[in-house]
Parts: sequence; C-alpha cells; structure tokens
Amino acid sequence: MTTRELILSRVRAGLSDVPTADPGDVVVQRGYLRALDVDVVERFVERISEYKTTVRRVSHSDVSQAIAEQLSLRGLRRIAVPADLPDEWRPTHTDFVTGAVDAPALDQVDGALTGCALAIAETGTIVLDGGRCQGGRALSLVPDYHLCIVGERQIVGTVPEAMALIAPTIRRMLRPVTFVSGPSATSDIELSRVEGVHGPRTLDVLVLSEV
Repeated sequence: MTTRELILSRVRAGLSDVPTADPGDVVVQRGYLRALDVDVVERFVERISEYKTTVRRVSHSDVSQAIAEQLSLRGLRRIAVPADLPDEWRPTHTDFVTGAVDAPALDQVDGALTGCALAIAETGTIVLDGGRCQGGRALSLVPDYHLCIVGERQIVGTVPEAMALIAPTIRRMLRPVTFVSGPSATSDIELSRVEGVHGPRTLDVLVLSEV
C-alpha cells in the first residue's frame, strides 16, 4: 500500500460512521478544558512572559506613571492611541495621536497604546476585537511597538472561555478579531527568526489591578 492509499484509507475509516445527510446534523463532542484551577492572572503573566514580552502588574492609581515609565524606558514619545482611551491612561509629556489614522501615518509614530477585549491565561494571549479602548486593527499592527493594558477581570483561563465571550463580536458585530501571543515573529525554512514582520516588534503589557 502506498502512502497515499494509506492516508485515504484512514480518512475513509474515520468517516465511516458519518451520516450522508447534512453534516450539520452530526453532533460533535467537544470535551475541551473550559476552566483552570489556578490563579489565572498569575498564569497569564507567566505564559505571556515566555514570548519575550515585558509584563508588569500595576494598580489603578499608578497606571499613568507606569505607562510613562514604560515609554520612557523605550525612548518613545509619539504614541498612537484610540480616541476613547481613558484620561487616566494618558501621562503628560507624551504626544498622543488620536482618531482614525491611516497606515502611512501609523508608520511614522513611535508606537501604540491600547486596551484589549480579553486575555487568555493558558496561552498567554491578548485578544483584540476593535472595541472599547482598542481602536482599529491597524493601530495594533502597523506601529513597531505596542503597549497593551490588560485588566485583571479581562483575563480568562482557556481558549474556549475566550471564544464564548468573543462570539458576539464575530457573529453579529462583524469585526475582525486579532489574537496576540507576544511580539510578531516568523521563521523561514532555515528557522531564521525575524521579528516585526506581521505586527509590532516589541510588546509590553501592563496588567491592571481591579482593586
């Protein structure tokens, strides 16, 4: 038996119990892990740190100072932000660019500052859906630097939890959803890692305490 014949025989075996009617009638068992029996904030910080991401936990009263310190550490001054970014997230002595900014203009700023829709602890992933405090998709993809504010209450344990919460955005609001696990990076066939190809080269995260 050739490799092709072997693969096709396995496919046929796998489909042997599937009815010939509409596949939508087939009940698919989805026994996914849907909750974590751990501190999801600690797990998120641990996992996203593994992706060459700088993570800090800050309080509401210190968020402006923490943002200023992070931008100063990177030597960044001109930052693109969504129009609805909270005032308490806007430190002085920073040039904020707001509103609908096109890709060429975004390429001229030092970085972007946004919130997020959700974060996933198990995978260390930030979820952006273009909603509150996030701006358009280009805002988090074009600039070379992204500073993202993640509220502790926005962190869920698993991907199925996140997908259940983000479903209205996908099904009804018809907005694109972006999943970010660390800075943008890719590798060619020789495994030469290149960063900043499909998004920001550098990602910093501030986890905001809800207390």
